[in-house]
Amino acid sequence: MSKSSFVYVTYIRTTPAKLWQALTDPEYTRQYWMGTHQECDWKVGSSWKLVFADGKVADAGEVVEIEPEKKLVLKWRNQFMPEMNAEGDTRMQADLEQMGDTMKLTIIHEMDRADSKFIGAVGSGWPMILASLKSLLESGVALDLSCGKH
Repeated sequence: MSKSSFVYVTYIRTTPAKLWQALTDPEYTRQYWMGTHQECDWKVGSSWKLVFADGKVADAGEVVEIEPEKKLVLKWRNQFMPEMNAEGDTRMQADLEQMGDTMKLTIIHEMDRADSKFIGAVGSGWPMILASLKSLLESGVALDLSCGKH
């Protein structure tokens, strides 16, 4: 079967604990991810939602694998764009690797579908979100991504 995939690697001067908190704590998420927050108890099999500031669900899925400060795998499905929702579930994997005083963060977002519109969209979304995350963790100020809000 053909796949669509997106891979992004960034390096952030932070600790494993701070990066993990930024990836899983809704208060951090609101700061760097266009005002959205995540709802999850971060256990394998738990439901996961990314929620817009107005309460609408942007994306939803479940926790597939979790190893705090090292790895997070989510089943992920778009909820607000019918054409992307119709494509089905995707898989997002975040790998965290400490390299001295720097963290290597690798995001792999993929699905078993060739030419996925959703994976194409994350190709522009993830770099913007991760740049904002990096800015927040290194300088204390996230990027102003208000132009990207729905």
